[in-house]
Amino acid sequence: MACDLCDNTGGKLLWQGERLRVVYIDEPGYVGYCRVIWQAHVAEMTDLDEVSRAHCMRVVFTVESVLRDLLKPDKINLASLGNFTPHVHWHVIARFRDDAHFPQAIWGERQREATARETADLADNLAQALSARLRD
Repeated sequence: MACDLCDNTGGKLLWQGERLRVVYIDEPGYVGYCRVIWQAHVAEMTDLDEVSRAHCMRVVFTVESVLRDLLKPDKINLASLGNFTPHVHWHVIARFRDDAHFPQAIWGERQREATARETADLADNLAQALSARLRD
């Protein structure tokens, strides 16, 4: 069976280790939308051993911390869904009160037009900060 996250990077590559990669998702209206993707095809977090689960969450929390430091969002959303793509991955999304869906999930009902935010060099800045903080 084909898997989009096995066959494709899943976004702009920011950091990659042996077990995980972090990508930037260029989603209009959502600066600071990243995914943490397990490199091997695994459907559920409980398919990973305890050490691997802990490592995955350390990377998720590091991405959250970097987004908070760089963007100063009102909130960070963490989501692990995988209904369409049953491959372990976490969405780490910086949220702002004036984004199009706040306080709903970004997949929820639109609340307003989004406020434009500067994104020049954001992916590069994220990549540099992640490289400084992450080891595989």
